[in-house]
Amino acid sequence: MTFNKICLYFFCLTVLFSACKVEYSFTGTTLDYNVTNTFSVANFFNDSGGGPANMGQLFTEDLKDYFQRNTQLELIQNNGDLQFSGAITGYTISPQATVSSTNANQPDRAGQMRVTIRVEVEFVNTKNEEENTKKTFSYFQDYDPSSTTLLEVESELVETIFEGIIQDIFTSTVANW
Repeated sequence: MTFNKICLYFFCLTVLFSACKVEYSFTGTTLDYNVTNTFSVANFFNDSGGGPANMGQLFTEDLKDYFQRNTQLELIQNNGDLQFSGAITGYTISPQATVSSTNANQPDRAGQMRVTIRVEVEFVNTKNEEENTKKTFSYFQDYDPSSTTLLEVESELVETIFEGIIQDIFTSTVANW
């Protein structure tokens, strides 16, 4: 091949590939950053009546952090192109398995306890109103009360539960899976 043919070949490839627009993201978002640039998160309040006192604030900050890490959107205080609001509506602790006592004078006890958190989220996409939705997301984590108390593991459980809920929110809103 001559130098001119090689140059022509590379020129054609460059034109061909530049004409193709492929949107791909390692996080799986389907956002068009030419249209959607910002997001805002209103304070989530703990309306559940349970859990740590700062649970609403923790959730709000974790949601902001997740979207900042996994999108190119700019966080603004109010009226973002994507808007998140809602409340923590449930915080329950329930036994999942009982362990029979070997002593007839002692009652059976819980072998596993489950902490479940429910968060109601309203999502508004100002650029595509068909995507607006209001959903409740729920996630749980178990712990063994025979080896630890809730106070010892509660912050870790809440953090893990929030991670699961926030991933579900992300998938439901901007990943469109």
